[in-house]
Amino acid sequence: MALTLMKGSEAIAEAAIRAGARFFFGYPITPQTEIPEYMSERMPEVGGCFLQAESEVAAINMVYGAAGTGARVITSSSSPGVSLKQEGISYCAGAQLPCVILNVMRGGPGLGNIQASQGDYFQGVKGGGNGDYHLLTYAPSSVQEAIDIMMFAFDKAEKYRMPVLFLADGIIAQMMEPVEMPEMVDYKVDPEKKPWACTGWKPGDDPAKRGVINSIFIDTESLSEHNEVLQEQYRLAKANEQMWECYKTEDAEFIITAFGTVARIGKTVVDQMRAEGHKVGLFRPITVWPYPYDALKAACCAPQVKGILDVEVNEGQMLEDVKLAVEGQKPIEFFGHFGSQFPTTGEIRNKILEMKEAM
Repeated sequence: MALTLMKGSEAIAEAAIRAGARFFFGYPITPQTEIPEYMSERMPEVGGCFLQAESEVAAINMVYGAAGTGARVITSSSSPGVSLKQEGISYCAGAQLPCVILNVMRGGPGLGNIQASQGDYFQGVKGGGNGDYHLLTYAPSSVQEAIDIMMFAFDKAEKYRMPVLFLADGIIAQMMEPVEMPEMVDYKVDPEKKPWACTGWKPGDDPAKRGVINSIFIDTESLSEHNEVLQEQYRLAKANEQMWECYKTEDAEFIITAFGTVARIGKTVVDQMRAEGHKVGLFRPITVWPYPYDALKAACCAPQVKGILDVEVNEGQMLEDVKLAVEGQKPIEFFGHFGSQFPTTGEIRNKILEMKEAM
């Protein structure tokens, strides 16, 4: 296939359509408004439905309804808007509804600004809504990677009957990159493969085939049993869906941990410092839930590793998971900025040199 220069938001939206999404419900908010704008034009062309809801709260509940029919449905928003969706996201998780949610992160807290950030890590990974639930959460570092993940995101959502979250900083949505778009998937809802879905029932049909979408269980025993069903799906996802990238970590003495766009900055630092004779590598989680603890531990706790530098555009939210993985076996330091100020290669390089000099 030929490469096409596309803006990230538009490329990700097109990938969702090619993966079979035929329903989009959302509300405009910078820096992801180009996603619903693109969907408003493309969905009618493919026989789908675009609807700008009256609010983020309405949008996520529309997702709940469409997903309940077995259709492939997607919504997008940015940090404050995703906060408004949290109750509905918990409902979708509780009702075991497959769907895809895009969070194009911007600076916060509060309204913050409209620039890129990584401040929603806790919200996405630790659970922003109520109850014991998880979202299969991807943190792409390029437009192409976001496209590639989108092509199997709905499959994973349907396999585990759980929502999938894309945790992408605003840079990925706003930048343009040459990408290779996949072929269109010919997706149709198959009631036999989705017996849980509300695909149509009439008197006289087998009552067992009547779809009931629900997330409320009044008596404690039923809720406990339902939660155990959810937890079993999460255990399966943990065992099978971890994704990560190790970049020049085999002989590294210092390892940078980072996700999303910051990992790209980290790779540049690795290459620059390698050229100077410093053995530096990078570990990047692609799934931030389930988090690849064992893989990170294997890379960062190798005998030659002297230190780890976690780099993020937040207060050090992923740092907690890095520490959990390393279990105190190696010294860990954090470098980052709040809000939307991204670290420079020079800043990261100087921090590693400081760590090296102090040892």
